[in-house]
Amino acid sequence: MSNILKTLVLASLLSSAGPALAGEKDVTLYKNPQCGCCEGYADYMRENGFAVTVKPTHDLSAMSREAGIPDNVQGCHLSFIDGYVVSGHVPVGTVNKLLTERPDIKGVTLPGMPMGSPGMSGTKEAPFEMLEIQKSGGVGGVYATE
Repeated sequence: MSNILKTLVLASLLSSAGPALAGEKDVTLYKNPQCGCCEGYADYMRENGFAVTVKPTHDLSAMSREAGIPDNVQGCHLSFIDGYVVSGHVPVGTVNKLLTERPDIKGVTLPGMPMGSPGMSGTKEAPFEMLEIQKSGGVGGVYATE
């Protein structure tokens, strides 16, 4: 088993080890070391009641691929939240929907770095479409639009 896969498995196990305490949700966020917008997203999640641990890595693309996210829909960073993978600047409304509905998917992704998304500067130009990441890997349909 590769070191990246071991890290992903461990992060997934730790994030789903037990129920979150009232108002507390643990997030492990992997990002490129020099990316400032990822720090902005971590702050945004903290402001919305999540306990975020940021882990810089130079293996983000490979980790995202191993998490089942194809290159063409990878987000700017990779988070593990209560057994789900969340890729990119996904709004908290979609994260909360994911954690409440508990769908039988691996997670969600907001591809790229859309202007005006949480943690990004600029003005939102269109609704954000978060895509499902299937348990078998690859992309399903649109999970949520915000």
